[in-house]
Amino acid sequence: MNSRKDQLAAFNRLLNIMDDLREKCPWDKKQTLESLRHLTIEETYELADAILDNDLPEIKKELGDVLLHIVFYAKIGSEKNAFDIADVANSICDKLIDRHPHIYGDVNVDNENDVKRNWEYLKLKEGKKSVLEGVPKSLPAVIKANRIQDKVAGVGFDWEKPEQVWEKVQEELNELNEEIKKRNQQNIEKEFGDVLFSMINYARFIGVNPENALEKTNKKFISRFQFLEEAAKKEDKKLSEMSLIEMDVYWEKSKEFFK
Repeated sequence: MNSRKDQLAAFNRLLNIMDDLREKCPWDKKQTLESLRHLTIEETYELADAILDNDLPEIKKELGDVLLHIVFYAKIGSEKNAFDIADVANSICDKLIDRHPHIYGDVNVDNENDVKRNWEYLKLKEGKKSVLEGVPKSLPAVIKANRIQDKVAGVGFDWEKPEQVWEKVQEELNELNEEIKKRNQQNIEKEFGDVLFSMINYARFIGVNPENALEKTNKKFISRFQFLEEAAKKEDKKLSEMSLIEMDVYWEKSKEFFK
């Protein structure tokens, strides 16, 4: 691994390159905070994909792309005389020190839950009116539900045992089933949302990240279905002309390769 001196030199090199690009490259000169936004979201998802694939070389590459965006935003901020990269770094340093009084102060904690609880109380002391203020409105729904539940749990609003949460899941499933029998589409959607919310809550209690779990299942399904497509193609068959029983033969075989 590189020494701290080498790490700082590499970061300084990136800052110098950013200065050059902003001054000399027609594309980089045109960029604004707003124009970079969608690109940053894309880069973040690419990093998330690499993490799920446990592809360390790709993670390194995607982290570089995200770091470039941070440096880019800071460069634009300095041009507006609003902030620069030092302000960005010092801002997060100050926050980390303030939010970790058990490291930089005299607060005692026994476990991770104590840390999370202190974190939420400190944010309220900083002026936030609700522990849920920090949940971005544009987060995907599964991630948002997980963050909402995690945050309210941080101030003690939570179930005590996983069994209680599972009972809630069963209760919500029964309510959904009743609305399906009544064929009330509006209520079906509402109860289905409650089922998902309770399942996400249960995932937290059993140590599963629901977003990661669902995405891994998505990837597995894609791999199995593409195996089915390739197998059918090799036998000059079209899926649209095959029966479900015929397709299921290939599907079962795909499970040998993609588990």
